[in-house]
Amino acid sequence: MNAETIDKSKVIRHAATVVLIRDADTKPRVLMGQRGAKAAFMPNKFVFPGGAVDKTDHGLPVAEQGAEPCRTRLGEDAPDGIGPALLAAAIRELWEETGQILGTPGTWPSPPPDNWRAFAESGYIPSPDGLAFVFRAITPPGRPRRFDARFFVADAARLKTDPDDFSGAADELSHLQWISLADVRDFDLPFITQVVLAEIAGRLPDLDAPPSVPYFKNDEEESLFLRLQGASPLG
Repeated sequence: MNAETIDKSKVIRHAATVVLIRDADTKPRVLMGQRGAKAAFMPNKFVFPGGAVDKTDHGLPVAEQGAEPCRTRLGEDAPDGIGPALLAAAIRELWEETGQILGTPGTWPSPPPDNWRAFAESGYIPSPDGLAFVFRAITPPGRPRRFDARFFVADAARLKTDPDDFSGAADELSHLQWISLADVRDFDLPFITQVVLAEIAGRLPDLDAPPSVPYFKNDEEESLFLRLQGASPLG
């Protein structure tokens, strides 16, 4: 089949999203930006930085330190080996959309892919240290784009960059800002974003990996809230 004739609403792509929380133990804020009015997926909505896994996210030199229990859980959840690429995609999307770096100082063992070059030139290799796998959701049928998204939460203190400097961001998200969790529902949020935020807010100031990971599973027959690590329906 010609690639141009593929119905993108039928293709479910792996995706990764980063939920950065600042001042978790005092007045928690979350980093969000607004999607463009002409975006095919969730136009005008305020969202976390994130996006689809790219082929260049596979086989990258992702730091081992701090990867657990996240990497093991991803391996159990995604036995196809997509886990390391999901972590890499989360870090890349955060970098591209906000200019913020989750990394460790280091030299790349080989020339980086084009879309990783600027990250590598900053003197860092991607590091999942501090990322916690907290939610999984599949976009419901009928949407113009569908994603199997894993959400990762991290303390903004893990950033290697100034959390208020978005000068390195691409133009995919506008109005990048730290929004108080007390005010975030005043913004135009997707439903799943509200659900993820409620899960995270309910555990604050704890930003570690939860005992089990909520999974909002949507297929052609039904929508279910499950729990990974046992995957029992939520009551």
